Amino acid sequence: MKKIFLYVLICMFLFSFHFVSMAVDPLIEADALFEKGDIGSILESIPLYIKAVEADPDSYEANWKCARAHREYADHALEGEHEGWKDLCKEYGKKGMGYAEKAKEIEPEKVEGQYYYGLSAATYSDGVSILKALKEGLKGSTQDAFYKAYDIDKMYDIGGPMLAIGRFWHQLPFPFKNKNRAEKFLEEHHKYFPDDPEGLVYYAELLIDSRKKKEAIPLLEKAIAGDEPYYSKWAQRLLDDL
Repeated sequence: MKKIFLYVLICMFLFSFHFVSMAVDPLIEADALFEKGDIGSILESIPLYIKAVEADPDSYEANWKCARAHREYADHALEGEHEGWKDLCKEYGKKGMGYAEKAKEIEPEKVEGQYYYGLSAATYSDGVSILKALKEGLKGSTQDAFYKAYDIDKMYDIGGPMLAIGRFWHQLPFPFKNKNRAEKFLEEHHKYFPDDPEGLVYYAELLIDSRKKKEAIPLLEKAIAGDEPYYSKWAQRLLDDL
């Protein structure tokens, strides 16, 4: 009798484990696709992340990763100047904001939801224009998310929160633009990550805008020699215009 009971327990455990495995499979599969890094694989990962969210709507991991995938797909389209990239930024940036907002609600003290909400809002503004995003009232929520991410873990994603806040203050139109705040955060990021091509370009562009062209030149030269073609080309354009 004991052997039969033990056998039943083992079967029940294996049966339960099978369904638990099935529930997490979409997330695992989505992660594998996303980590490939190319735009096609990231796009393929999105339905799987959505499936993971639908299977567990209160999963923090599924929601923030779904937000990240939406944002990264749109960002790749922008950097690659794919046809219709503005529409993609508008659509996927908006959807990314929704998933990140849910992640923030679930775990407000974790960095990923805050960070990808801000980045998704920025991507959305790339699609619709900063002015339209401001009219929709996104400045406050974007600013709050970036600062919250900074307070939680400013080193996350190669210092992403520092970089995002600096870029945020530089890109805002008058009267919101604040070059001093932008320089504070971009300079801080540069101290930690002096070889990051994106950081080099953003910091150099701010220095040029602040009439500090001589300081910008070595940053641009380093970015041009970097391993990210999008930022190398951007740096070259800035240098050519000096």
